[in-house]
Amino acid sequence: MTSSNMLTNTMTETSGLILYHTDGCHLCEIAQSLVEQLGMSYQHIDICDDEVLAERYGISIPVLVMGDKELFWPFDGEQLTDFIRSVV
Repeated sequence: MTSSNMLTNTMTETSGLILYHTDGCHLCEIAQSLVEQLGMSYQHIDICDDEVLAERYGISIPVLVMGDKELFWPFDGEQLTDFIRSVV
């Protein structure tokens, strides 16, 4: 198995990845597309549904979170891949 296949398999099996977003955010849609291009499973959570999340991420979305690590926008596919590798 090549290293890219191993990464894809690891990312597909990864649970606990969260994409914080809000509806109507075009940057959030781009981030979601990047995550989906990697074939990863993730939770898609709207920060407007939670005061604490809105306070924390309101001006930073989209934000990817896994465990205690966060990846703030802007990021591209390569940065996203590096982030995933750093948390799995």
